[in-house]
Amino acid sequence: MLLTILLQEAQQAPKGSMWTSMIWIVLLIVVFWLFFIRPQSKKAKEQQRFRDQLKKGDPVVTIGGFHGKITEVKEHTVMVSLAPDIVVELEKSALVQNASQVGGQG
Repeated sequence: MLLTILLQEAQQAPKGSMWTSMIWIVLLIVVFWLFFIRPQSKKAKEQQRFRDQLKKGDPVVTIGGFHGKITEVKEHTVMVSLAPDIVVELEKSALVQNASQVGGQG
């Protein structure tokens, strides 16, 4: 919406204000980077670091909401115990950080 308004102003304004419009567009790109792109890439790196540091005995949560404990770690998968006699093999990408465990609160 803001980009549309800026583009309309650029078309209607005299040539001297072209630089002003360019500054607004650059400012808009910086704001998008700061508030959308940067946090997403930071979150993705944090999630990858979590998956790389998985070890036997760690409590985990699947993206489907199942809670379990890791019994074995393989290259791309992990074996997770969901109940006393139920062990399933899951892709590491199907695991998310348990919010109650983050920051040592759990």
